Amino acid sequence: MAARRGPRTPRDPSVEASRIADRTVETWIDEGAVRDEAVAATERATGAPRPRAAVALDPEVVGAIRDEVGERRAPRLIERLGAASQALDRERFDEARRMVAPVLREAPGVAAAHEVAGLADYRRGRWKPALSSLETARALRPSPELLPVIADCQRALRRWADVERTWAELKRASPSHEVMAEGRIVAAGALADRGDLTGAIRLMEPAASPPKRVRDHHLRQWYVLGDLHDRAGDVVGARRWFRLVAQHDPGFVDVGDRLRALGR
Repeated sequence: MAARRGPRTPRDPSVEASRIADRTVETWIDEGAVRDEAVAATERATGAPRPRAAVALDPEVVGAIRDEVGERRAPRLIERLGAASQALDRERFDEARRMVAPVLREAPGVAAAHEVAGLADYRRGRWKPALSSLETARALRPSPELLPVIADCQRALRRWADVERTWAELKRASPSHEVMAEGRIVAAGALADRGDLTGAIRLMEPAASPPKRVRDHHLRQWYVLGDLHDRAGDVVGARRWFRLVAQHDPGFVDVGDRLRALGR
């Protein structure tokens, strides 16, 4: 399947800026289980790891279902998981969770089913069940791409030590730049949640290096830097980062409003 990210519902508008824009890493289900950069479910004023799933199941997922239940029962579960993935992609999270339930019951060894369930719960703000499902999915099929969403669930549950451990694990895994960006945003957000804005800004510093080609994950990280500087009372720093975002995408989230509030 093809999928990608997702984050959780905002608690503090400025902290939620970490969830930058309804565009988070969109590649999970495709490259492994079921999701779009499945990562992330709270829409913190911008977006964070945010899930999306594809309709067609990856052949490996189809094979896993057949191995679990046999050829006779497999078609029905394959259809259910595909429909659940599609519902997730359309942001019909209750429906996705309901449709994947039979697959979880009859084929508990299929990582993609746990991933869809976890992402649906994540987008509904049900952090504990989301974390349980996502950890199960990763145990069945190790992949660093779920780590940002797992860390975000831990952040929502205020499990700070777990967030730090997951961030350290993600760094050791050396994932794609997009997935690393999602993890960095969540880890910095966890520091900011505890009032450590200086530490959060320092953690985001690698994102300050100018890329050869600006991509969506660069804009998300720059927006977070602008938000963190704003919250720290550094108007000049906040303007710098918001202006950089606006230079590449004037319509990115609420960057225009943020700049106007800062007096340009």
